[in-house]
Amino acid sequence: MNISDLIQMLGQNIWIYGGAFILVLSILVFVHEWGHYIIARMCNVRVETFSIGFGKELWGRTDKGGTHWKISMIPLGGYVQLFGDTDPASAGHTDCVEGEDGKAREMTKAERDVAFFTKPLWQRAAVVFAGPAINYIFAIILLTGLYTIHGQPVSPPTAAAVIGGSSADKYGFKVHDYIISIDGKAITSFGDIRREMMVALDKESHFVIKRNGEFMDIYAKPERLHMEDRFGFKSSIGVLGLISSEQGILVNEVKQIDGVDYSDANLVLAELQSRMGSTFQISLDLGDELRVLTINPMADKNKKLGSAENIKQEALYLSNIPIKSYSPHTIITAMQSATREAYVMTRSSLEALGQMVVGTRSATELGGLIRIGAIAGDMAQQGIVPLILLMALLSINLGFINLLPIPMLDGGHLLFNFFEGILGKPVPEVVQDYAFKAGFVFLIGIMAFANLNDVYQIIVART
Repeated sequence: MNISDLIQMLGQNIWIYGGAFILVLSILVFVHEWGHYIIARMCNVRVETFSIGFGKELWGRTDKGGTHWKISMIPLGGYVQLFGDTDPASAGHTDCVEGEDGKAREMTKAERDVAFFTKPLWQRAAVVFAGPAINYIFAIILLTGLYTIHGQPVSPPTAAAVIGGSSADKYGFKVHDYIISIDGKAITSFGDIRREMMVALDKESHFVIKRNGEFMDIYAKPERLHMEDRFGFKSSIGVLGLISSEQGILVNEVKQIDGVDYSDANLVLAELQSRMGSTFQISLDLGDELRVLTINPMADKNKKLGSAENIKQEALYLSNIPIKSYSPHTIITAMQSATREAYVMTRSSLEALGQMVVGTRSATELGGLIRIGAIAGDMAQQGIVPLILLMALLSINLGFINLLPIPMLDGGHLLFNFFEGILGKPVPEVVQDYAFKAGFVFLIGIMAFANLNDVYQIIVART
């Protein structure tokens, strides 16, 4: 796809990609700011403005409590401005207000009672923490609802096959190995294996597996692969080389069995049926290459093999245990799984960020608004469930990012709250002012880098 094709595709789907992006971002921003708002009101702090977006106001109304709710022209964020703050970022405060004559005057006692800066430390910290916290709560609610209604997509953590020449093959993994834990972290699904390996890149990990009823230890390094999606966005992932139980093999794709060529799919079918319960290798035709898999298909799992009307419909089931496409949940178990998903994703994000800091992962993998919009558009075209799932995952990311101890973010405010608690007095406002300015420059730089990186990768991929 060249540049003109890409522009044409985006132009034809602008309402899907742009609309999905604005919808998802606006909902997440509203949820985040509502967290600040509701805790501020519970702490008797007056909220002056609740804005979705920045810039010129497109719509607004003022409620009975004096809060002006508005939607602004640039839908790339939002803010809640608390009474007594000099700006929406709470980078400073003032005990003066504008009087009816337009001149500044000192706050009255009643006004000071509802000003943010006069509240106890724990209340100010609670208001700040509420934004990221509600993002996590919102994500857990979304995932709990999805898992309760549709079930949780789960594939058991077993090796249905091992890719020849892969890291798994090199380090001694066998067909039907069941992965119990990786680096001490309990593994409950094949998705957990993928996620751990993606973040590990090519770092050695400790696997505890169950093989033929016995527990074993394997120390293995995944292979680092550089991936590129259809938009040209690049990323690095670690790949172990195991095939999940949910993947089957079409018989007509098998071109070799134990290195022997087969040109007739019916002969392949007969040979596969004769080898049930034994370990052997097959080679699959992937167009530009043959992929070798070590398999051990079980007869009781392939009773229907050979019953299809067309040889092209014949599929070989690789695993020795049943597929669990969707695991049913009660509300309680769904909430437990959703909470675990939020924890695992946060841990993975923290590990990936650490890899970027020390240089083991390239910073060019940082994605900006274009990449988020592309992903949101793709999810919207797949249906409401994938879009809701994406919203939950982005909400977790938004909460995580805002907890980073960077001035201008909620985590930066919490850091100053922490020092205030240790010192027994607020950090000098001049220090906070310099820190917030530095944080603002840093965040603008990161945002500019991420978005320019998106544009650069798209252009390079199409030239």
